[in-house]
Amino acid sequence: MRPLIVAIDGPAGAGKSTVSKLLARRLGLSFVDTGALYRTVALSARRQGIATDDDPALATLLGRIRISFKATGEDNRVYLDGEDVSAEIRTPEISLLASAVSARPVVRAGLLGLQRRLALEAPVGAVLEGRDIGTVVFPDADVKFFLEANPAVRARRRYEELFQKGTDSSLDAVLTDQTKRDRDDASRAIAPLKAADDAIRVDSSQLPLSEVVQSLERTIRERMAARGS
Repeated sequence: MRPLIVAIDGPAGAGKSTVSKLLARRLGLSFVDTGALYRTVALSARRQGIATDDDPALATLLGRIRISFKATGEDNRVYLDGEDVSAEIRTPEISLLASAVSARPVVRAGLLGLQRRLALEAPVGAVLEGRDIGTVVFPDADVKFFLEANPAVRARRRYEELFQKGTDSSLDAVLTDQTKRDRDDASRAIAPLKAADDAIRVDSSQLPLSEVVQSLERTIRERMAARGS
């Protein structure tokens, strides 16, 4: 039987990463942070001076770099060619570069196989979070969710996250970057950000994290029981 696949999509700041990590831990599933893959490609491209629209160079880069995950306690560390880049890929600059890189068909095609392999090699199942999991990566996922929240709420969450990590920014700057990324993600020609037709939509604007996690967990456990997991 194929491992259980849980797809969680949504815009930046909707709570995808936190919710996905908690769900994976509570359910004994693997966690695949697809956004981290694009961020890591963006970081590597920036380091090597590759423009985000230089498809031949990006294709060469994708054939050369190694990206891996390692669970360390409650953290999911991201490695680029053996180097821990977990913190570096979360800066506002890399966020915008990742959005630009993810719009390139050559990059999406290059990472599609890796995303699927990471999930299908999971012992029991996997929770994947991103922007096109339920529509492109696993359109046949066992459970699909689309997390969303008010733009102001999402910007505030992102600002607090950056502040806690010591990144000097302003709420207005975060909101401006977020608005641009939302627009870019939703308007790109390849795999635009949108909810799958059969996704369960969850607005987390006014909900505490615990309620969001518990609600999604109930649904997933029902699907697990139905398939005999």
